[in-house]
Amino acid sequence: MKKRCQWAKDEPNITYHDEEWGVPQHDDQKLFEFLILEGAQAGLSWTTILKRRAGYRKAFSNFDAKKVSKYTQKQVEKLLQNESIIRNTLKVNSTINNAKQFLKVQKEFGTFDKYLWGFVNYTPILNKFKNQSQLPVSTEISEKLSKDLKKRGFNFVGPTICYALMQAIGMVNDHTSECFLHQK
Repeated sequence: MKKRCQWAKDEPNITYHDEEWGVPQHDDQKLFEFLILEGAQAGLSWTTILKRRAGYRKAFSNFDAKKVSKYTQKQVEKLLQNESIIRNTLKVNSTINNAKQFLKVQKEFGTFDKYLWGFVNYTPILNKFKNQSQLPVSTEISEKLSKDLKKRGFNFVGPTICYALMQAIGMVNDHTSECFLHQK
């Protein structure tokens, strides 16, 4: 039996852990997806978000930032009735706002990937934590990223959300040292 990080005990967490979490991601559309999903998770469990991921993809044009940035108030009202996503006015409006800011960053840097990965000098940070309780909720880098994103007008991008984003997209490898994916 494979030894995994302690949080990956059941589905959909096992598949997410084994196939995505901590894998370096450089596709802007995927980066936008993770940015939105991490923000949606604020105050909730990641399992809740994973179970609604397909609903989010459908509701938010498969995370096409150009399309999402043009959503109207009528679309917002429809989204707030959509049971396949978290129906929180602030989070729904934040998704649209963040799509607009995302496009500005792409324009400035060429890609969101180049902007984001610049915070770790384009190289994943490999941590060596033995167990989950040692993992930080934020770091100096996630605090810098959060501050910069907020300065650029993004919402739901506090240091903890930014650190979760960094973990999800592989900017930091926080698979515990006993996990079979730690060295990959």
